[in-house]
Amino acid sequence: MADVLSFKEMCARFDVTPRTLRYYEYIELLSPQKEGRSRFYGPREIARMTLILRGRRFGFSLEELRQWLLIYDQKGTDEQNRVWVELADRQLGVLMEQRNELDVAIADLKALRDNVAKMVSS
Repeated sequence: MADVLSFKEMCARFDVTPRTLRYYEYIELLSPQKEGRSRFYGPREIARMTLILRGRRFGFSLEELRQWLLIYDQKGTDEQNRVWVELADRQLGVLMEQRNELDVAIADLKALRDNVAKMVSS
């Protein structure tokens, strides 16, 4: 049982709400073992949760992550890794564009701030 987490332990370990964990189960990202009303998460589900949260941090949608996780079950690691590279390449482009947009917004805000600060101190 050392490799198995209860529902409450899973929430605490990954710092997610019970609602989030139930939702991930509802959309079939996670499939815990059930004993009555209790849920238990083994190594597979713990690894999947790690991948899900990492993917969310990178900006992937839950549906993209669900489809990607299904590839492992249906076609194995090699195909999953190939698809991952494609998804990562696409998302890197998205993140770089967002960074460029942020750089422009930061420069504009700094310029406006500096202009207003000059007017206030005059």
